[in-house]
Amino acid sequence: MAAISTATEAVETPLLDDVVEGSFDYKGRPVKRSKSGRWRSASFIIGVEVAERFAYYGISSNLISYLTGPLGQSTATAAENVNAWSGTASLLPLLGAFIADSFLGRYRTIVVASVLYILGLGLLTISAVLPSFKSSECQHIENVISCSPPEFQIIFFFFSLYLVALAQGGHKPCVQAFGADQFDGQDPEEYKAKSSFFNWWYFGMCGGTMVALTILNYIQDNLSWGLGFGIPCLVMGVALILFLLGTMTYRFHVHSDEMSPFVRIGRVFVNAARNWRTTSSAISMEEESKGILPYQGSAQFKFLNKALVQPDGSKEDGKVCSVSEIEEAKAVVRLFPIWVTSLVYAIVFSQASTLFTKQGVTMDRSIGPSFEVPAASLLTFISFSIFVFIPIYDRILVPIARAITRKPSGITMLQRIGTGIVISCLSMFIAALVEMKRLETAQEYGLVDKPGATVPMNVAWLIPQYVLLGVSESFTMVGLQEFFYDQMPSEMKSIGLALYLSIFGIGSFLSSFLISIIEKATGGDGRDSWFADNLNKAHLDYFYWLLATLSAVALIAYLYFAKSYIYNRGSNI
Repeated sequence: MAAISTATEAVETPLLDDVVEGSFDYKGRPVKRSKSGRWRSASFIIGVEVAERFAYYGISSNLISYLTGPLGQSTATAAENVNAWSGTASLLPLLGAFIADSFLGRYRTIVVASVLYILGLGLLTISAVLPSFKSSECQHIENVISCSPPEFQIIFFFFSLYLVALAQGGHKPCVQAFGADQFDGQDPEEYKAKSSFFNWWYFGMCGGTMVALTILNYIQDNLSWGLGFGIPCLVMGVALILFLLGTMTYRFHVHSDEMSPFVRIGRVFVNAARNWRTTSSAISMEEESKGILPYQGSAQFKFLNKALVQPDGSKEDGKVCSVSEIEEAKAVVRLFPIWVTSLVYAIVFSQASTLFTKQGVTMDRSIGPSFEVPAASLLTFISFSIFVFIPIYDRILVPIARAITRKPSGITMLQRIGTGIVISCLSMFIAALVEMKRLETAQEYGLVDKPGATVPMNVAWLIPQYVLLGVSESFTMVGLQEFFYDQMPSEMKSIGLALYLSIFGIGSFLSSFLISIIEKATGGDGRDSWFADNLNKAHLDYFYWLLATLSAVALIAYLYFAKSYIYNRGSNI
């Protein structure tokens, strides 16, 4: 009987090697490696991201056209509204990640955010199909802009628009973190797959963006704004259904019932600050009593080790921080220099949809006798270069690098980020040279005082700077995503990805601030600024040289901090 009982227990208990430590299924049970997670689950999640990017860029890429068209706003007002909305959308992931990591968890946050997304897109669709004004009121008015829609409709539209931004703030950091959770970082094979996941994630994201830029923009401009907003709403609805269908295959990281990770880390800084007078010898004695063994990162940010003791020397439970809590705090602090030195890259990145496009408007964009390429469509070269390069990187370059370096990811995450920063600097260098050539051509043909004339220089000259920026994204963007996910404490992965997104939100605001300062410094008193409305008298080339210089300086600072960066213990780089 004992033998039968033992055999029965062996059958009912899964093999330890097949159980993923720290992961559970949707019912809170331990999950088997062979029946959960990995690419089967990740494919559902990547599909959701493709749909979300399709929806987001279906709104954002052509938003200024809707504001200046059906809503009757001036170009300046519309541009301000677009910048305010996009900047807010880039920072809201910090709020969404906080809610996910502290309260709801990633899965529930994704579901709630998807529902809000569908609601916001549905309300946008309704606002677009409402009659803006009666035709009888405007048919005799020459300036149609004066026939703006009712105030209620404008408020309704912006409420719907910011609801989409709020949904995106909960959706964006959690979906990617949840997708990466489907791979066990402690398993060598799954760690390789996790590194590939970030590549294919970005690949799918760019696919959704390309479709939105080519199809939805055409529908909105030529068919119907209601249809242009309604299609993303339907796509998000289908994506939510598919995401829910994969629930039984997902791996969940159950949050502990202990205090919030934000409270734990905050407590470390508070206790360390209170203990600022504590001597090094007292800290060393406390470390020795706790059996803390020295390792590579133990001496880094050693002031945080003061949180191990109380100012009065008491050691009551709950008043001193544990070693693991201090390590979490150090992990967050280590990320700050990388975050700061990546901001210049974000400033460079923001030029693609603004100044690059303004360059293209002035150049020869004709193909054949009757077709002219829209300047904004040049953005597709960024997505296309990513679409082409990422499979090359993942399937060719990584295996070669892996054979040389013996690292699972081929090169480290920080090496990948730095490579992209170098390429972005080269992109600004090329952009400056092309702009110099464009200005010379305008002067050669006597077009300096003719801002509306087309400079006889083919717009294909701009393609290299777009392509280089796309390749740099393949390195830096994907590298930043993986780095900020991998290096954050286990319960703060969503916050890590939100921090990555905030780089580009802050970078967008910094770009606007920099342009504003230079505009005031170089213009006035009858002078043409670097950003004069007549681009043939402006000097975008000077600005590009400035950005190339700032990128080089930022790269030097980045290399310094990257060289001294100490990866978290257990990080399989």
